[in-house]
Amino acid sequence: MLTRQWLETDQGLELVFWFATDSGPVRLRVAGAEAVFFVATSQLDRVTSLLSDAPSHHPSNPPSKHAGPRFGQTQLQNFQFDKLTAVYCKSQRILLDCRQLLTEAGVPVLEGDIKPVDRYLMERFITGAASLLGKFEARQGFEDVFSCRLKPVEYRPDLRSVSVDIETSYSGTELYSIAAYSDRDSRVYMIADDATAKGRAVQSKTAIKYVKNEREAILGFLDWVKEDDPDVIIGWNVINFDLRFLEQCCERLGLKFRLGRDDQTIRWRQARTSANRYYATVPGRLVLDGIEVMRNATYQFENFSLEHVARQLLQRGKLIDDIDERGAEISRLFREDKAKLAAYNLEDCKLVWDIFQGEKLIEFAVERSLLTGLEPDRSGGSVAAFDFLYLPRLHRRGFAAPSVGDSVDAGLSPGGYVMDSVPGIYRHVIVLDFKSLYPSIIRTFYVDPLALARGLHEEDAVPGFDGGQFSRHHFLLPELIENLWAARDRAKANGDKVLSQAIKIIMNSFYGVLGTPGCRFFDKRLVSSITRRGHEIIQKTRDVIEDQGYQVIYGDTDSVFVLIDSTGEMEVKAIGDNLASSLNRFWTRYLGEKYDIASCLEIQFETHFDKFLMPRIRNAETGSKKRYAGLVRNGRGPEDFTLVFKGLESVRSDWSPLAREFQQTLYRLLFLEEPYEEFIKTTAVELLNGAHDDKLVIRKRLRRNLGEYVKNVPPHVQAARKAESTRASRGLPTLFTHGGWIEYVMTVNGPEPKQYLESRVDYDFYLERQLYPVADAILVFKSTSMKQLLDRQINLF
Repeated sequence: MLTRQWLETDQGLELVFWFATDSGPVRLRVAGAEAVFFVATSQLDRVTSLLSDAPSHHPSNPPSKHAGPRFGQTQLQNFQFDKLTAVYCKSQRILLDCRQLLTEAGVPVLEGDIKPVDRYLMERFITGAASLLGKFEARQGFEDVFSCRLKPVEYRPDLRSVSVDIETSYSGTELYSIAAYSDRDSRVYMIADDATAKGRAVQSKTAIKYVKNEREAILGFLDWVKEDDPDVIIGWNVINFDLRFLEQCCERLGLKFRLGRDDQTIRWRQARTSANRYYATVPGRLVLDGIEVMRNATYQFENFSLEHVARQLLQRGKLIDDIDERGAEISRLFREDKAKLAAYNLEDCKLVWDIFQGEKLIEFAVERSLLTGLEPDRSGGSVAAFDFLYLPRLHRRGFAAPSVGDSVDAGLSPGGYVMDSVPGIYRHVIVLDFKSLYPSIIRTFYVDPLALARGLHEEDAVPGFDGGQFSRHHFLLPELIENLWAARDRAKANGDKVLSQAIKIIMNSFYGVLGTPGCRFFDKRLVSSITRRGHEIIQKTRDVIEDQGYQVIYGDTDSVFVLIDSTGEMEVKAIGDNLASSLNRFWTRYLGEKYDIASCLEIQFETHFDKFLMPRIRNAETGSKKRYAGLVRNGRGPEDFTLVFKGLESVRSDWSPLAREFQQTLYRLLFLEEPYEEFIKTTAVELLNGAHDDKLVIRKRLRRNLGEYVKNVPPHVQAARKAESTRASRGLPTLFTHGGWIEYVMTVNGPEPKQYLESRVDYDFYLERQLYPVADAILVFKSTSMKQLLDRQINLF
């Protein structure tokens, strides 16, 4: 399934689904559909009275021949075991009006927030793929299917994709070119006068189509898309920049931006949280933004610019890195060398294409959709995915769910357990890790919304926390996780990393979903019965390990760090394996005896740190949390090792590259017991002499609009404001008004933006506020410090 949407018509709702098939695109339209929610049957008389005055049509639509909401008896009940009546509406807008009337009158509405297209699919257990049984009629470029029956099916399509990118003036007011790239074809629609076109066409190897103006460029591009007929359009910030810009051009030119199949226009929806963020539905075509897909797949980069990601993954990037230089250069090429600009435009498309191909991002989006029922192009959506999987199964058990926001439980539950650490530098520390601890707790202790509702009335229920108890006989989530777990094991056995990663993300999201007020099942008893059980498990695991004579120096959520008093690699491995096996046996026996339940907990010997640092909190004797470093041996050679940093400066973009490189080198020397004093002194002298000026840029994100920083104005905000002032004086567009990432350098006159640096660097800041903290975190365990090691004469440099 590529896209789904619903339309309001005089005959009721029309649901529209586009599918990719082996024989081409297919459109399914379901006419006369109804939106539905549920109310307690005991309140039906009151509901009927309240809704008798509700409009049978929305004010923006003419009256329909259909009456207002109709009612139907069901076999469903709520979690209080009240019987439910269904309320059917011919319009989603009417449903919203009815829901508002009832909510304001204090009448609980169940499942009043489910989209009609999603309900249609979930009740048929259809996630991303279906078999279509019906009558097919050929149209221009696709088929319509009528009287269709849908059934879930295992199917993974071979989708046709195209990478799209545009170039514009730096002011964002003028379109220069539109490029499209695929393994089938590539071309650039370049705006030029006839003389330019004749002079440049023969000099370029790029497939350039010179056009006279923006209108011809857009119409030519739309004709090409219609002819090539891709299933997927990919790009980088493609919705909120490229497609949004082209939409605005079309509005200005009086054109319809018919990018969808069957010449359908894009349907836009503005984000609630930002006036500058939009979501787009292109009927019949997926639009996948590389940034959003990679975030969904849990990729982490210092920044998600195409330049940075491409250099990390492809070892190549854009021709020009600086944003101001790039804008000026693009405009110069548009004036003087359109063929070179076309090649530049197309190369951006190819960078995106190669990232998608190399990282299998389309395959990931498809697998995620097949697992969850979400649209492949949807970002986030963990709560919606949970609903899609859980609600139809809940209905089959005879229950309906509350609407989002109806929970009265505002209580907070604790997060993951973080043990007090024992600071120091250690030899031979192993990490024992519970495999998917929270999903394992859900499976083992039956933590589940349905099990909670039923378990509160059962004598043999499994006890939870905060008054929760869970049915051993009526549950859904443990079964869902068990099925996903088995599917992931199969995927890993088959070497399918894409599917394995997609399953892992979905499975691990279930705890977070239950713990957010945005979930319709939000209940402190559910969340606490996961997190507080996790606390209990980690603490008990520590006790069992220490009873065997080993010291646990740290623990975090699902892991314990154990100090092994041994010098042999094979001996450490044997101890780690034995500890993991004995712990698994312990939990099987303990849970069976105490709760009469089977343990799904599985602890693994995950990592052996040959050297390990647990630092102190700065200016304190207490050990830090969620911050450590270690050296892992990969082989027998002296250079066969990996340095691991967690929460420290070398993995944080808001520390300068100099500080991060300094930390990595210094810790390597100390872990390998090599001389380090001369390295420290040399680095400090080079810093003060200006030899590392290219490594002093600090990068930090503005998480709010620039004008919202009032009381507290941190350095990166000061730098951003200076940048905006400079840009305004030069007639350049704003960059940071609505947030974003700022790169700046600390100078003797305070923080200044990297691209508009005017003052001398404040070298003392970088020495005392960047290098000192990094070094002292580990030097304290060598009974020394940066200040002691550096000669006082260093200030002369």
